Amino acid sequence: MAGAMQPMNFSDFKCEIPELRGENYKVWKERILLHLGWMDIDYAIRKDEPPAVTEASLQEDVDLYEMWERSNRLSVMFIKTNISASIRGCVDQHDNVRALLKAIDEQFKTSDKALASTLIMKFSSMKLITVKGVREHIMQMRDLAAQLKTLEVDMSDSFLVHYILNTLPPEYGPFKISYNTHKDKWSINELLTMCVQEEGRLTMEKSESVFVATERKNMNQAKHKGKGKIPPQGGIKKESKCFFCKKKGHMKKDCPKFQKWLENKGYDKPKETTSK
Repeated sequence: MAGAMQPMNFSDFKCEIPELRGENYKVWKERILLHLGWMDIDYAIRKDEPPAVTEASLQEDVDLYEMWERSNRLSVMFIKTNISASIRGCVDQHDNVRALLKAIDEQFKTSDKALASTLIMKFSSMKLITVKGVREHIMQMRDLAAQLKTLEVDMSDSFLVHYILNTLPPEYGPFKISYNTHKDKWSINELLTMCVQEEGRLTMEKSESVFVATERKNMNQAKHKGKGKIPPQGGIKKESKCFFCKKKGHMKKDCPKFQKWLENKGYDKPKETTSK
């Protein structure tokens, strides 16, 4: 028929199903149900089993039962092929898809409690120790809160905003005071936006402080340069200077003016001036 909708090709659907191992149960179940719905074989999950077919059954009842039976059989096969061998042994006896999913749910109820405890410990220990990275920090905490909510551990947005603010470093102190004195309450998205802006301001302020400190250090070094004694450097010959005439290039004993002065005074020529 012209214009009829063509069925979607399952090969075009890109959503991998992880093998069920225990810790990934939530993701595994979501992917399983999504794939079964995409393949249009989830009828047995959504509808109760119809009455068994008898000789007195009408054709429409026969068709309905066959549709349910096909859905149930394919769904069970599909689910069991995506379970690890260590878990499959506990659920192999189930041939009804609803009973199979219920058995798997019951097997992982205790895992949910353990996972909730782990997530709570991780959530309560998260701290931002530097000015930078506030966006990633808030998104991680928001993700943990969302995971806890699926495990029936709810936190209000107001509590989450206050708690996240308390995990920020001391540099955000004035920012926290500003929020506490503000009349309006922020949502998580508003908190994220405001914190990113504050991070930019703090980063710029810190850069300016480093620049000023560097400039002061350079000025102090230039101011004190040359005040200390310069140690003598070996291998450098000092230029001779006469202490009599104050001229450079000769010593006092070799100074002509000094020799003449000695003669005028009637002194003999000093021994140190005699050449060997």
